[in-house]
Amino acid sequence: MKMLLGFSFCLLLVLSCLSQPVEGRTLHLDSCSVNVHTHELHKYYSTIRADVIAGNDDIGVKLLDKSLIKSVQEGQTCCFLRLVLRFYVERVFSNYASAQPQQQRFSSALANAFVSIRRDIHKCHCHCEEETQRKIDSIHAEFIKLQINQAAQKAMGELDTVLEWLEDLVQITH
Repeated sequence: MKMLLGFSFCLLLVLSCLSQPVEGRTLHLDSCSVNVHTHELHKYYSTIRADVIAGNDDIGVKLLDKSLIKSVQEGQTCCFLRLVLRFYVERVFSNYASAQPQQQRFSSALANAFVSIRRDIHKCHCHCEEETQRKIDSIHAEFIKLQINQAAQKAMGELDTVLEWLEDLVQITH
């Protein structure tokens, strides 16, 4: 009986920890702040990453180079992130399809998280300079060179670059 009560207590403790809302992390973007659940984004992406990378057979093309993201000018972080989120929501997630239903659910969860962040950033009224727009235009130009499903697969395979950048932004702003 004691063992059963001990097990029940442990189970309740675990369930209460799991049911606690997980706090997001504040991302300071130029003149405003948004709450981002980077841990959830990483969790969703890590479950589909192997599938995404396995389907990415066009290694020679690079859409999101780390140096492109790292070279975002001061005062343009909000704009760049807003445009990257727009790209993923409107072009990538809408054209990405996995043959596995579970993988599709996780990519949908990622898309929904991006929509939520995008909605919050929209309230920021980011100012975009020409150089930032050119960077996004270069991503779009590489994207349209590929067949649409292949392009979406490629962009999904490079999503870890965006997530690492977001994580770096959160750490820098603490």
